Amino acid sequence: MTIYSKIIGTGSYLPPRRVTNEELVAKLAAMGVETSDEWIRERSGITSRFYAEDDVLASDLGVEAAKKALEMAKLTPNDIDMILLATTTPDHCGGFPSTACRIQDKLGITNNCAAVDVAAVCSGFVYSLTMADAFIRSGMHKNILVVGAEIYSRVVDFKDRTTCVLFGDGAGAAVISASSEPGILASKLHADGSQNDILHYDARLNCGVIEGSGFMYMDGQAVFKVAVTVLDQVGHEVMQIAGVQPGQVDWLVPHQANVRIMQSAARRLKIPAEKVVVTVDWTANTSAATIPIALDVAVRDGRIKPGHNVLMAAIGGGITWGAVLARM
Repeated sequence: MTIYSKIIGTGSYLPPRRVTNEELVAKLAAMGVETSDEWIRERSGITSRFYAEDDVLASDLGVEAAKKALEMAKLTPNDIDMILLATTTPDHCGGFPSTACRIQDKLGITNNCAAVDVAAVCSGFVYSLTMADAFIRSGMHKNILVVGAEIYSRVVDFKDRTTCVLFGDGAGAAVISASSEPGILASKLHADGSQNDILHYDARLNCGVIEGSGFMYMDGQAVFKVAVTVLDQVGHEVMQIAGVQPGQVDWLVPHQANVRIMQSAARRLKIPAEKVVVTVDWTANTSAATIPIALDVAVRDGRIKPGHNVLMAAIGGGITWGAVLARM
């Protein structure tokens, strides 16, 4: 019997503290950085973002999203036999122990399931979904918890108005399980390491000392140009692999980086604007967490229904990009 993988539960979590553009503008003004609500909205469509409190870690956000996904999937934590955690803001500097292992512990999973972090930045959730699909189809695993969790408020430079206004904190999760009917129809992953300089985190550990600025850097214009091209290409790739036409795609859930990038990608993919799930306006860019957050929002508000074809596409630092076409 052919084994397929299917998304059977989704969940998301945003920290309680919502920061509006007006509040952020006031904070930046006190630091001598000039910007405005109008400037932020014009360039990104963002009106607010959420920030985690100082004692909250990425694993804490991920656990809350995971609990909701498990509840929807009607599974217990010990039903999970693998955790894939997409993050570039891990609990520990250096990345170990992995934040996936921290989530395993905080969920109370005692079955010694596999747990690993995936570092593909904003493409991390798409990369992780693709890996989960492969593991399940191989027969190695039956229930995989895929989580995207980020705390970007701690790595943005608040003296750089071109980036600090764009990012926020949050987590999203999905339970991927073995199924007798098709779920994940197609996926495709890419990377181009020669363009690593346009989006990166400038920090290295050297004998206990951080070298570099300690902040993320993004060349917004360069990322925009690459994004609109590769999201179009990879979207068409997975549709072709699955034998699905643009008109058969019920929803596009793109990485929530910028409204203009998403609108451009949708036009090129010939997917109407009303079929694009948008959350960036109120959550901002939560990197690897954006797609699972947006997916969960649309599932829970009833837009995404069983049987719908959902195209998820993302681009992130590395640069990395990819897409997954799933039937819910």
